[in-house]
Amino acid sequence: MKTRAALFLCACLAWTALLTSANAAASKPNIVYILCDDLGYGDLHCLNSQSKIATPNADKMASQGMIFTDAHSSSSVCSPTRYGIMTGRYNWRSRLQTGVLGGLSPRLIEPGRLTVPSLLKKHGYYTVCVGKWHLGMDWVKKEGKDVSELNIEKADQVWNVDFTKPVANGPNSVGFDYYYGISASLDMVPYTFIENDRVTVVPTVDKDWPLMPGREQGRCRKGPAAPEFEVEHVLPTLTRKAVEIITARAAEAKKGKPFFLYLPLNAPHTPIAPTKEWQGKSGLNPYADFVMQTDATLGAVMEALDKNGIGENTLLIFTSDNGCSPQADFPALLAKGHNPSHRFRGHKADIWDGGHRVPFIARWPEKVQPGTSSEQLVCLTDLMATCAAILGAKLPDNAGEDSISMMMALQGTPTDLYTAMIGTRSTGWRETVVHHSISGKFSIREGRWKLELCPGSGGWSTPRDPQAVLQGLPKVQLYDMAGDAGEKVNLQEKRSDVVARLTKLLEKYVAEGRSTPGASQKNEVAVDIWKLDKAQPSAKKQGKRKPAK
Repeated sequence: MKTRAALFLCACLAWTALLTSANAAASKPNIVYILCDDLGYGDLHCLNSQSKIATPNADKMASQGMIFTDAHSSSSVCSPTRYGIMTGRYNWRSRLQTGVLGGLSPRLIEPGRLTVPSLLKKHGYYTVCVGKWHLGMDWVKKEGKDVSELNIEKADQVWNVDFTKPVANGPNSVGFDYYYGISASLDMVPYTFIENDRVTVVPTVDKDWPLMPGREQGRCRKGPAAPEFEVEHVLPTLTRKAVEIITARAAEAKKGKPFFLYLPLNAPHTPIAPTKEWQGKSGLNPYADFVMQTDATLGAVMEALDKNGIGENTLLIFTSDNGCSPQADFPALLAKGHNPSHRFRGHKADIWDGGHRVPFIARWPEKVQPGTSSEQLVCLTDLMATCAAILGAKLPDNAGEDSISMMMALQGTPTDLYTAMIGTRSTGWRETVVHHSISGKFSIREGRWKLELCPGSGGWSTPRDPQAVLQGLPKVQLYDMAGDAGEKVNLQEKRSDVVARLTKLLEKYVAEGRSTPGASQKNEVAVDIWKLDKAQPSAKKQGKRKPAK
C-alpha cells in the first residue's frame, strides 16, 4: 500500500506536469461559464434518469465531459451565489446577510476586491458578461429620492432613478471588458437591456407580466420598462449575443488570445416565459417548456464553439445558481412524475440540499475525459481558484478566501491522491462547504455529515423556522448524507460530538475570514451564525406559548 508521503509525491508530480501544460501561452483555454437561474438538479436527464423533461444538449455535454454529482451553490438564492462565483468568497462575508438585491440596488462587490474577470484580464483574457447581473450597480438617483441598498426596491421607489444617465460600478467596474444584459432577475425593474454603462432604451412606461403563463395570481413587480421590451425576448436575445461574441472572438482565441464569457441566464426563473416555439413542447407545464428552451441555449453555445473551431480548448461549464423555485409548480410536476429537486429535500431558498445542490457539467476536450463523473464535493465559489490553477497564478491572501481549485477533479485524479494534498488551496481537496439560506441560516457539510443551524427549512419550505420552533423541533439538524440524502432523520441528539465539532469549525471559518489556508482576513460585517431572533416567532404569533428550546 502506498504511504501518504508517496501519494503526496505522486500528486505533486502530476500537478507539476499539469501546470507546465496549462501555462503554455498557446494552451490557455477559453472559459465559458453558463449560469442558469433556478434550474433544478433533477431537471437534467444526465443527473436524474427519472426526469420527464427532454434536455438533449445537457445530456450531450455530459457525454462529452464530466458531471459533478455533489456540486453546490454557496447560497440558495440569486445575488449571494453570484457574489461567491465572482469573488471566490462566501456570500455571507459581504454586507448582504439575508435575501437578495433589487434591480436598482448599488454595487455589492467591494471596491478593489479581486474577481474572476479581473484575474483573467490580468492574464490576457478578453472578458465578457452577457445576461443577468444581480450584483448591484450605482444608478443616478433623482434629487431627494432613494432606493433600497440591500433589498428589493419598494413599489414607491421604482421610478427614483434617472435612467437617462450612465450607470456606475456595474460589471465593467469589476473586470469585464464588455457587458450586455439586465440588472437583476427578470421579475425586477427596470425592464430594459443595459450595454456597458447605459440602458439601450430608456424606460418610459410601466409594465408587468404573469410569473407563469395562464396563472394570473402572481405577477412581476410593476415598474419602468422600455416600450418594446417583452420578457419572452430576453432569453433569445442573450443567446444571440453570446453566439455573436463567441464567433467574433474565435479568430483571436486561435492566436492565443483567449476569452472569458460569463453567461448568467434569466431562465428558467420567473417570469417563466418560453417563446411560442417552445410553448407546450414538454407536455408538462410552462416551466418544463422553459427548461427545454434553456437547454437549447446551451446547444447554441456548444454549436458556436465547435463550429468556430475553438471547442477543444474551451472549458465550458453549465450550472445553476440554486435549486428550483416553487414557482415551477411542484405539485403539478410531481403529479406527472417529475421532481426538479430529484431525491433531495426542499427547493430554492432552503438550507436543505434542494436549495443549493445544483447541476454542474464541465466540458474541456483537451483536458477532461468524456463521459465521466465525479463525486467530489465542489462549490460554485471554486471558479476563481480553478482559473488561478489553470494560469499557474497564486492568489493573494485577500482574494478567493473560500475557493479551491477543481483542476484535479477535472483531470480525474483519484480520491487517494486528493487526500494526500489536503491543505493547499491550488491543488487541494474540498473537505467542507458552507451554505446559506434566504433568511441567512447556516449549514456546514463535511464529508458525510451536514449540520444545519436552524430547526426548519431556513427558507420557504415547511416547516419554516418560526413554525418549527413552535412544533418543538430541535434548534439544529444533523444528517448523514451518505445514507440519508433526503435529510429525513435528524441525528443531532445521537451525535452531539459531530454537532459540537462542526459548529466549532464553522466558528473558525467565520473568525478567520476564510476557509482555505492563508492569512486571516476580515468579513465586511459581523457575522451571526445563529440568527436566533429570526427563528423565534413573534409574541403575537405564539400567543402565550413559550418558544421551544
